[in-house]
Amino acid sequence: MTKRVLILPGDGIGPEIVAEAVKLLDALAGDGLDIELDEGLIGGSAYDAAGSPLPEATLAMAGEADAILLGAVGGPKWEPLDIAVRPEKGLLGLRSELGLFSNLRPAILYPQLASASSLRAEIVAGLDLMIVRELTGGIYFGQPRGVRTLDDGQRQGFNTLVYSENEIVRIVRSACDIAMKRGKRLCSVDKANVLECTELWREVASGVVADEYPEIELSHIYVDNAAMQLIKWPKQFDVIVTTNMFGDILSDAAAMLTGSIGMLPSASLNETGQGMYEPIHGSAPDIAGKGVANPLATILSVSMMLRYSLDEPDIADRVDAAVNAVLDQGLRTPDILSDGMTEVDCEAMGDAVVAAL
Repeated sequence: MTKRVLILPGDGIGPEIVAEAVKLLDALAGDGLDIELDEGLIGGSAYDAAGSPLPEATLAMAGEADAILLGAVGGPKWEPLDIAVRPEKGLLGLRSELGLFSNLRPAILYPQLASASSLRAEIVAGLDLMIVRELTGGIYFGQPRGVRTLDDGQRQGFNTLVYSENEIVRIVRSACDIAMKRGKRLCSVDKANVLECTELWREVASGVVADEYPEIELSHIYVDNAAMQLIKWPKQFDVIVTTNMFGDILSDAAAMLTGSIGMLPSASLNETGQGMYEPIHGSAPDIAGKGVANPLATILSVSMMLRYSLDEPDIADRVDAAVNAVLDQGLRTPDILSDGMTEVDCEAMGDAVVAAL
């Protein structure tokens, strides 16, 4: 059956990096992958064209797609807008509408890039961990929220951290399923010593593992200690599961262990296996239009798409091997450039991956 993939280039460097991933998908389609590509608007570019960061047409196409490839959203151009129509609302809305509750963020250090990490090689060499972040609940979505004026005239901002038991159960199950395919070790990150919400998180997570995944070795850690341990000895972790906000922060910290945030993909899945795939680095407006963005995280997002939503693990392996081959050739975009390597631009890097494929 033909699989439908929705392409959402978005803002900033999004169109540049997505163009290279589409080039790869076209090559795979020419080699027998049965897919059809659609394209839609999201984020700031969608607001400019349609007055909404998530137009109804985009949402309709997303609902019909087997998978979605997203570039990035946001930029200083749209910061003056009311928060309700800022580009990021398009991304949050898409996650919420499609129920994309499970965010997979791998942190893998490619051996060719060990020197690019800010930590010593013995600390990060061989790093391969997966952060599973709950994506549709927690403080980013909790109600009530807003800014109010108190009786004394001061303004007060407020947000609500809330998780129901079923939300915790499903994200822990998602993380356990991944841990079962890896080292059967799961670390749950919370702040149970301060936040009642994450005290419940710890209790429910323990119950899910004990009742449904007895083979898994479960540990718990407070988020502040987790941040420290990621820098001190990151290889102690295999799979980490945590809340929306904690996962947002920790996954970016883990990304820098690998040398460049430009190398890391992500997947956001719902309960049917439909997924949205995107690099974790954002729209990088400071380099947009300069042709120097690294497309490898987006290309590796295609690999995750093939693996998790399109059921093509063998083709995903080919994409991963092509990226490794290009790194072996010494080709580098500016963010991962080191002495003795050859600097290439975004388009040349995409061409090199297709050639290696």
